[in-house]
Amino acid sequence: MSSSYSYEECKATADWLLAQTDIQPTVGIVCGSGLGGLADLLKDQVAFKYKDIPNFPQSTVHGHAGRLVFGHLKGRPCVCMQGRFHLYEGYSIQKITLPMRIFKLLGVETVILTNAAGGLNHDFKEGDIMIIKDHLNLPGFAGINPLNGPNDERFGLRFLCMSDAYDRELQQLAMDVGQDLGYGEFLKEGVYCVVGGPTFETIAEGRMLHRLGADAVGMSTVHEVIVARHCGMRVFALSLITNQVVMDYDSEERANHEEVLQTGKQRAEQLERIYPPPAKVSTFITLT
Repeated sequence: MSSSYSYEECKATADWLLAQTDIQPTVGIVCGSGLGGLADLLKDQVAFKYKDIPNFPQSTVHGHAGRLVFGHLKGRPCVCMQGRFHLYEGYSIQKITLPMRIFKLLGVETVILTNAAGGLNHDFKEGDIMIIKDHLNLPGFAGINPLNGPNDERFGLRFLCMSDAYDRELQQLAMDVGQDLGYGEFLKEGVYCVVGGPTFETIAEGRMLHRLGADAVGMSTVHEVIVARHCGMRVFALSLITNQVVMDYDSEERANHEEVLQTGKQRAEQLERIYPPPAKVSTFITLT
């Protein structure tokens, strides 16, 4: 199969899903490592294993359940991915972003993404939640972009503005809600940098990314954001800071995936309360 997916292939997958459920989602949610419990908040759930969905990739990462869950959140129809796809799994960049196009054809208007990330900002601590305000797309500098190849105008324009990639109104609302909930101590905002993985950063790489202006680094999200914006959907994204990136040659710290999953488990409950916010929920629902 080609690394690119046609409009017709994406529509066939979306039509298949819509034929299996009466829920027509307007909000799409993507759960990062250790954060799949967000899907448990959905009421009236209808779930599909990725392997059973036509054209859909399969998640191979520990901590990703590999299910697409439809349901209602505060009365709003949603679809939630329990597990995403990454370049390091061997998939093409078009395949790992395929769900965003399917979201669009399902009727999704707003995409909410979470990820686990390493902290580069020295003021960040393990367990902090960072609202993403902007990103650095390192693979994109090397020409690895999900919009490469022929452009289908039915999805979006050939050349995409990214200066407004992350919805500022939703960012501000999330900050306000976090303050209302007493989360100001660990709720931050910053710039996320994506790298290819699956290796964690060297000390020199961590130092370089910090100097470039990145506050956190991870292996996902940005490619999904690009395609979601290309399709005209609003985007809100959060990073859970699971560890501090090692930037000192004398440090004995070592990054590992189990630490990522454990931090996700510890902070998941508070993250779920922000996402979507229970306070001001009517405002959030209106915006999304």
